[in-house]
Amino acid sequence: MLKGINPLLNADVLQALRAMGHGDDLIIADTNFPSDSVAKQTVLGKLLRIDAPAAEVAKAVLSLYPLDSFVNDAAARMEIVGKPNEIPPVQKEVQKEIDAAEGKGWPMISIERYAFYERAKKAYCVIQTGERRFYGCFAFRKGVIPPDAE
Repeated sequence: MLKGINPLLNADVLQALRAMGHGDDLIIADTNFPSDSVAKQTVLGKLLRIDAPAAEVAKAVLSLYPLDSFVNDAAARMEIVGKPNEIPPVQKEVQKEIDAAEGKGWPMISIERYAFYERAKKAYCVIQTGERRFYGCFAFRKGVIPPDAE
């Protein structure tokens, strides 16, 4: 355990978050996402795990991980097949964590299912969660921390 660091963030996840640079993507995936096969195609090349609900994982990650303020797709969700504008409870919960972490409303864009898979394959890494609800899949693009920030 470390002071000030969410205990869900294990050593492998912390190492990946630290290694990532501006513009790198992080995928937070539910239990149904093909996480292992997709993770093998990422920069890191291996699957990371945090066995907790998606919103708890997002909160933990976003406690350390800045979102990219230079693009409009820094936070994204997998859209429901055939219902692209519907936002299920799991996505509403993660949206609240994004807004809290950023201190303002920060809307997620929606990405069609197969386009999401393609974005995930190009990501730095994939974290598979213990989220069992459908469409608990998210992409976060890393931003920057200014020199005067703590």
